[in-house]
Amino acid sequence: MTTVLVAGDDFIAPDLFSAALGEALPSAGLTFRTLRTRWPNEPFGPVGADAHGNGGVKEASGTEDQVLEALGDASVALTQMAPFTARVIREAPRLKFIGVARGGPVNVDVAAATAAGIPVTFTPGRNAAAAAEFAVGLILAALRRITFADAALKDGVWRGDYYAYENAGLELDGATVGLVGYGAIGAIVARVLRAFGAHVLVSDPYADKARAQADGVELTTLDDLLRRSSVVSLHARVTPETRHLLNADNLALLPEGAVLVNSARGDLLDYAPLPGLLESGRLGALALDVYDVEPPPADWPLHRAPNVITTPHLAGATRQTADRAAMITAAEAARFLRGDPLRHVANPEVLTGGRS
Repeated sequence: MTTVLVAGDDFIAPDLFSAALGEALPSAGLTFRTLRTRWPNEPFGPVGADAHGNGGVKEASGTEDQVLEALGDASVALTQMAPFTARVIREAPRLKFIGVARGGPVNVDVAAATAAGIPVTFTPGRNAAAAAEFAVGLILAALRRITFADAALKDGVWRGDYYAYENAGLELDGATVGLVGYGAIGAIVARVLRAFGAHVLVSDPYADKARAQADGVELTTLDDLLRRSSVVSLHARVTPETRHLLNADNLALLPEGAVLVNSARGDLLDYAPLPGLLESGRLGALALDVYDVEPPPADWPLHRAPNVITTPHLAGATRQTADRAAMITAAEAARFLRGDPLRHVANPEVLTGGRS
């Protein structure tokens, strides 16, 4: 008999995990323990760090004590946001597998799990369709003044001046759109944009040249992309090399009136120069779903800036994303329990051993 902790929340509920694992292993005789944290009703944040920031995880919901109490004798844990810190791993000696229903296991101290011989899996591509659709929606909303006109009309202002040539929106048909990053999300965005008739530039040092050619996109450098694109959308992962990949120096390369969209990660973009770029007209519009601080503070200058669309980190928020993430995570847990090779492991070095 295997005991499994399903640690869900209001997005991926515990019963989504248990149903998916029960379907993947219908005759396994599983026993489930459950934990439901409050996310997304409360913003997530770091959990478990000491005064020096050691021992914690970057993004999590719930407490270490909640996880430890819920774990009991569970050897397998499936989670979306619950914190699996060094302390949790140390005080749960029966735990042998952690499956995370996110694109990266940011709620797990992977180093501590590795030291303990626990494989940690994740779910790449779980929200690719959702995030791509959202990015295209932000691009269209910014280009065609959709949200700005909506807000004005609700305030009793009929923006007929948007028909004036100098204020009119722009079409995607014939536009040059630059995508920074060309993974699963960027590739879907490119396909949709090309269907609109856009010419798509891509800056990604790891992009496959043959795939890009087959997809009909043009690979180029970041600086060339910024110089040529009337719309720029970010789709890269955050690494030490990509933090503030777009900054005051290279944003100055944008053509006058460009539209900038970030629905990927806040750390990709230096937010400090954005108010000045909007004021100068270098940026004609800005659409953001992610931020350097989440949520942005009440005195954040972009709250008051014109031509700015802001949404609360919603790009991946679809029911299909939740269902898909639970199924991918459960499939990895099923492989682990059957002794089959795992497909999406954050710490593959543990696969030769593992916690006994």
